[in-house]
Amino acid sequence: MAMKDYSDEFKADAVALYEPTPGATYKSIAADLGVNRATLREWVLRDRERRGLTTTHAKPAATQRAAVPPADPDERIRRLEARVAELEASERKLANERDILRKAAKYFAGETNW
Repeated sequence: MAMKDYSDEFKADAVALYEPTPGATYKSIAADLGVNRATLREWVLRDRERRGLTTTHAKPAATQRAAVPPADPDERIRRLEARVAELEASERKLANERDILRKAAKYFAGETNW
């Protein structure tokens, strides 16, 4: 099988899609993009090294929410703030995906004026 040559922009977009996504795995993001899991992992690790971050193999687990609502108003506020942060991260992920799809559509359509 021939090796594919991906553009630097595609690699950066793939890393940008993986990094802020809570609970994302290399396998799931790679499948979405149509690349090999090991290839995506290497891109992410190289990007982390370039930025001077430690290279960990696993992302931190998403925060777990309790089924019982807290009685303490401060605890409720903390949980709501955590939920807002989670939703904002999801919004960023969706915006990234949308931008990547726009770039791909532009590339494949050969159009330059969007």
